[in-house]
Amino acid sequence: MARRPLPRILSTGSAQIARSRELARTAADSATDVLHPLITITRGLRRLASAGRRRWAETPKDRRGPLLFLVASVVLVVALVPYGPLLAVISLMAAAAWHGRERKSPEPEGPDESQTQRLQSLYEALVPYFSAAEDPDPLYTHGGEWEKAFPAYDFDATGRITHLLVRYPAYFTDGEAESRARIEQLLHAKSGRGREYHFTWDEEGNELTVTVLAPLPTDIAAQRFVTAPGETVLGFTDPTQVQRTLPLGHGDGQRDVPPVVWRTGIRSTEPHLLVMGQPGSGTSTLLRSIALQALQYGDVVIVEGGGTGEYACLTGRDGVLAVECGLAGALASLEWAATETERRLIAVNHARQAGRPAPDDTKRPLWVLLDRPTAFTHLAAADGRKDPQSLLQVPLRHGRAANVTVVVADQFDSAEALSDPVRQHTRARVVLGPATAEQLEAVLGAPPHTTPVAQVPPGRGYARLGTGPVHRLQVPATPDPYDDATSEADRQAVLALLPERTTPADGETVPSDAVASEAVASEAVASEAVVAEAP
Repeated sequence: MARRPLPRILSTGSAQIARSRELARTAADSATDVLHPLITITRGLRRLASAGRRRWAETPKDRRGPLLFLVASVVLVVALVPYGPLLAVISLMAAAAWHGRERKSPEPEGPDESQTQRLQSLYEALVPYFSAAEDPDPLYTHGGEWEKAFPAYDFDATGRITHLLVRYPAYFTDGEAESRARIEQLLHAKSGRGREYHFTWDEEGNELTVTVLAPLPTDIAAQRFVTAPGETVLGFTDPTQVQRTLPLGHGDGQRDVPPVVWRTGIRSTEPHLLVMGQPGSGTSTLLRSIALQALQYGDVVIVEGGGTGEYACLTGRDGVLAVECGLAGALASLEWAATETERRLIAVNHARQAGRPAPDDTKRPLWVLLDRPTAFTHLAAADGRKDPQSLLQVPLRHGRAANVTVVVADQFDSAEALSDPVRQHTRARVVLGPATAEQLEAVLGAPPHTTPVAQVPPGRGYARLGTGPVHRLQVPATPDPYDDATSEADRQAVLALLPERTTPADGETVPSDAVASEAVASEAVASEAVVAEAP
């Protein structure tokens, strides 16, 4: 028996029912918007009637007669007054609209019980540090009131402190670093670990402001930054630390983020940079980001001591003079950089003596980037050769006048192997990855005003330019595009910033399809060179 098709009303009924429900819902919303004043007045009349009934029920029976007489007198007066009934109706509608409005529940004033207990425990923990036996009217006493000590405070949704203003007595030694460190450590432990706190000491007002810092954005990819020649973006920081923002592309939109800008060139006060960190902290990522920005206006020489091929994507690019992974190539490149620095100095000096501007071949910036140069120190000592760091003395000492910039990146376990010229002439400092307070102060020259955390994302750290303040820093994501672990979006972002490949001597252009194969080959050659030079 052949099957009969379902009736049309049954096959399309569900769609029509859904459409009807949507139309009914839209009509109900529109009616609610139109009739909202009438609904409010009706609700108010109902509330006024309920209040009148309660008033009548609460009135004793012996007073109900005078109350009825009073109401009747008022009604009679209103009826005899010109326009009295109209004014009475208007007043009644206004009162009904006022009582019929949607009332929001009042927010509780002050902290709740758990927040009060947290503030009280924090107050008790500060008593041994902010109290003295000789004080006739102590601000901090055991069992005292925390309201005077903490005039301002804020909590997050989880009940933890996000902002706190702490008052302390004038005799507290807030000018000593050890005293400050004890208080900051205590507040960090009692307010909740795993977050970064910013401490602002007001010595004149005897106040300490504790603020929980929001995490820095980690989704900023490599891109062209809106900067002038001689400006390099090291990363991004908090909006309260700098007075400048950069427009950045983020997906299909755009946002403004405060940067940490490092200025190089003849008028720079911090012409060279030192980057320190733990393995995997993002030091190579920062050097790659600097190289991509430097290639816009200058030439780059890269010396990699790790031998991992982190900079293979830059090999043969326009403006990249050399990418060396072996000891012999590193010595040759750094010797050429020292000779080029001397040549530029002599050319500039002759031009100034003759009253002419500097030659054009001395104006183009030259960048010397060294990733883990201490790895060559042991190889050079075992092979009886010169330490490559000794060739950096001329570029470091005279690089600013010759438009030569040196960037050195290394790890904490090799910090003692850095040469004295590198330590003395690198006034711009960056620390990436987890580090102790002693390590941060040793590299940056000053402790940060925030509490370092143990777990940080790659490229996260601190930066200090010369004698300026210490900034929190997040390096833009600039991974190796030839690494299999790199996402496709980050790979395309880095490849879009790479310059074109330099035309070989025979005039044949390098096809774009050979980029990956050449990178793999360069990594293999670099690895063989390091193995051959190893003792």
